[in-house]
Amino acid sequence: MLDESAKGVFTIAVTPFLPDGSLDLDSVDRVTDFYLEQGATGLTILGMMGEAGKLSAGESLAVIRRVTARVTIPVVVGVSAAGLAPMQALAVEAMQAGAAGVMVAPPHTLRSDGQIVSYYHSVVEALGEIPWVLQDFPLATGVQIPTSVIAQIVADCPTCVMLKHEDWPGLDKISALRAASEAGARRISILCGNGGLFLPEEMARGADGAMTGFAYPEMMAQVIAAIEGGGADRAQDIFDAYLPMARYEGQPGLGLAIRKYTLAKRGAIAHPTLRKPGAALNAAGMAEVDRLAARQAVRLAALG
Repeated sequence: MLDESAKGVFTIAVTPFLPDGSLDLDSVDRVTDFYLEQGATGLTILGMMGEAGKLSAGESLAVIRRVTARVTIPVVVGVSAAGLAPMQALAVEAMQAGAAGVMVAPPHTLRSDGQIVSYYHSVVEALGEIPWVLQDFPLATGVQIPTSVIAQIVADCPTCVMLKHEDWPGLDKISALRAASEAGARRISILCGNGGLFLPEEMARGADGAMTGFAYPEMMAQVIAAIEGGGADRAQDIFDAYLPMARYEGQPGLGLAIRKYTLAKRGAIAHPTLRKPGAALNAAGMAEVDRLAARQAVRLAALG
């Protein structure tokens, strides 16, 4: 079961498709193995980057079962939905299939602090004893969750064991939550997203690791290992070598197409297909990614 001690790299997995848009379960196996080989300590599936909203209920369950049957590391399943009933149903099926916990983002209809707290109280009622991750991603959801509201949810909801921190700017939020823990509040795991763009700073502020889908997940693993080993400068050097690619991949609306193209080039998935509707990377974009990858390889070789 997922708990407050979770740390490391929970890679957010893509959902692979064949060129006709059908689910590619063979590539689900392949990319799962790839994430493990690159240092994942956990996996997050059916998130926003996993194109969860484009899958049928049957397809979602097929992906969950395929991944959980293949790994022994914790698997977190995104179960965000417009209503509590489908959320509850998928969460129960995920846990029965061997998931460690689920992740819930706030619906875009929430506006006030009170509405946000009330919503997550309802989530707890729906999920029962299932451990869950609070996804704080205002750039995608449109819902701003202040630090005080997160603290209230953590205090009220013992089954909330992790914050998926993806606010931007949000470093002060990490500091405030850790200060609250030092003052006696319950400490939960904080794993950070945003493509890893702020990972060194997030770790310095008290994050426990990364939960993101950057197409070079070994970057996160290497940076975190270097920091934990006391090599902050080494961690920064590693991060800097990957930064141009992470920056390019961070383009709103195109990031997933870039990630899937890179993963296909790396042999992790058979095809870079996004299920429609979805952006596609054109020839110029592919050439830019290839150039960045070549320069990245040279910088990494120089690091030794």
